[in-house]
Amino acid sequence: MEVRHHTNPAQLRGFDTAQLRENYLVEDLFRTGEVRTVLTHADRVVLGGAAPVPGQPLTLPNPDQLRSTSFLERREMAVVVVSGAGSVVVDGDKHELGHRDCLYIGRGAVDVQFHAGDTETHFYLFSATSHASYPTAVARFDEVEFAQLGEQSTANVRELRKYIHADGIKSSQIVVGVTKLADGSVWNTMPPHTHDRRTECYLYFDLPENDRIVHLCGEPQETRNIIVANEQAVVSPSWSIHSGAGTHSYAFVWAMAGENQAFTDMDQVAVTELR
Repeated sequence: MEVRHHTNPAQLRGFDTAQLRENYLVEDLFRTGEVRTVLTHADRVVLGGAAPVPGQPLTLPNPDQLRSTSFLERREMAVVVVSGAGSVVVDGDKHELGHRDCLYIGRGAVDVQFHAGDTETHFYLFSATSHASYPTAVARFDEVEFAQLGEQSTANVRELRKYIHADGIKSSQIVVGVTKLADGSVWNTMPPHTHDRRTECYLYFDLPENDRIVHLCGEPQETRNIIVANEQAVVSPSWSIHSGAGTHSYAFVWAMAGENQAFTDMDQVAVTELR
């Protein structure tokens, strides 16, 4: 397990490109035949990627850094399929997942295995500490109600789907969903906002290999940018905006953990305030 330590706004102001990427970008989550995990220390969030191939399932490891008898002894987890299709077996119960579907795994699950479908499958993992146990549940991309957001004139037409939230799949503290941009739209989360009470991470996917996202981060009056490729994640501390534009349409998993689960708990920033 890789470990990322806290940063503060004063540090970000002095970071060069390499330091920005080292602290906030997770570039290599999906390695064929492996489960990779990154502990961020921001709200104790763990990001992960499982990339099984057909006929060779992978087991969720229990890294020493968690000091637990199993990964989910005191944690909960969301699993979103960002490439291919496959299944996740949780303590003997099999859950089939298609592209963009989400599985919630509650605190106390012990044996979690990731199985590829007909091709290599990429499962994105988002985990936070948990103080209550909720049942394992599935949310399917095509079945979840969505909010239509944005305008064609501002190049940000998008569908926002909430999977794990107060009125959906129950969890101890994580809130997770997927936003998909329409063809011809490139902007996400603009105007931007911050979350003073929680950390949010974006995992960008469904982006062509030769395209990129320009992800904006930092304080509203001290913004910086990170160039992001397909299936890479950005960690946004509570004081940082999280917004971006791509050279092509794309989708992203947004996932949060922190002090509350109120989806609307955000501090809006006007475009005119950005620097």
